[in-house]
Amino acid sequence: MSGYKHETLVSPDELRENCYLFWCAETLTAVVIDPGAAGKTILARVAELGLRVEAILLTHGHHDHIGAVAELRAATGAAVCIHSADEPLLRAISLKADRLLSDGDIIPVGRAALQVLHTPGHTPGGLCFYAEGILFSGDTLFHTDVGYTHFPGGSADDLARSIREKLYTLDEATAVYPGHEESTTIGEEKYHNLCVRAI
Repeated sequence: MSGYKHETLVSPDELRENCYLFWCAETLTAVVIDPGAAGKTILARVAELGLRVEAILLTHGHHDHIGAVAELRAATGAAVCIHSADEPLLRAISLKADRLLSDGDIIPVGRAALQVLHTPGHTPGGLCFYAEGILFSGDTLFHTDVGYTHFPGGSADDLARSIREKLYTLDEATAVYPGHEESTTIGEEKYHNLCVRAI
């Protein structure tokens, strides 16, 4: 498998949502993960890097993660991808998914790839995206924290189960890039996250 690169773009608004570019180092084929805002900034960076965006991957359908989806799809023609349980949140703002993702799906990105992990709890259709050594965790897992579960469809029990069974089973050195705030590692959270411990 070809090597990959990634970059974080933080929205300039008060929500401070993390959008990620992930691309194949060889082919420059790319995906955009959770474009919550600042579509022009994202597109400018894509152009600077010479990337070809083929998909927009959404960890979930909350407004702070999907605000720039329409702008990016119009500019790039990229397929919008989300879990079926969160697609109604897209339809609420007159957007339609091009592909519905399921647990275990593999998303080719040039000669690299991302694996889909369904991690319900923050939302019913919450997803994480994994490549060897790296995890984009959306609002499932944060540094020393986890996503809120008081939204409609949220479940603290489901979230804890998702984290323990899908995330804490990954290599402890795996870097975790969440939907907000700073990055962490699986090992750091597995043993020090006070919200969901490994045992």
